[in-house]
Amino acid sequence: MKSFFHKILSVALASLVFVTTMSFTVDMHYCGDSLVDFALFHNAQTCGMENQSSQKSCEAGFSEKSCCSDSQIVNDGQDDLKTSYTNLSFEHQAFVATFFYTYINLFDGLDKNIVPFRDYTPPYLVRNVQKLHETYLI
Repeated sequence: MKSFFHKILSVALASLVFVTTMSFTVDMHYCGDSLVDFALFHNAQTCGMENQSSQKSCEAGFSEKSCCSDSQIVNDGQDDLKTSYTNLSFEHQAFVATFFYTYINLFDGLDKNIVPFRDYTPPYLVRNVQKLHETYLI
C-alpha cells in the first residue's frame, strides 16, 4: 500500500511540474456575441463573415466594422527553473559533506552482535523453582 501511495504521489508531482512549466494558447473566434470556434493549440477557424463586403452603398464613403472578433489568451510557462546545482557556496558544500559523513558513520557499530553477559557463566540451578511452586509467567 505504501509503495502504491508513493507511485501515485510521484506521478502527481511530475504532472504538476509539467503543467506549471507548459505554455499554451487559447484562441477564440466570436461572431457578434456568440462563440463560433474555440481552439487550444492551433488557430480558431473563422465563420467566413469577415470576408463579405459591406451592404452599404459606395457613396457612403466608409465601410462598416466587421461583426466578427478574435480573442486570444496566452499562458506563458515558467522558465526560471533551477536545473543545476553546480554553484554551491562553501557553507552548503560543508553541510552536505558533514551530513553524508555522519549519516554513513551512523550505522558502523551495529553490525556486531553484542552480548553483554557472554563472559559470565549461568547460575547453578539446584532445582527448577517455577515448576516446584507452579508459578508460570504468561
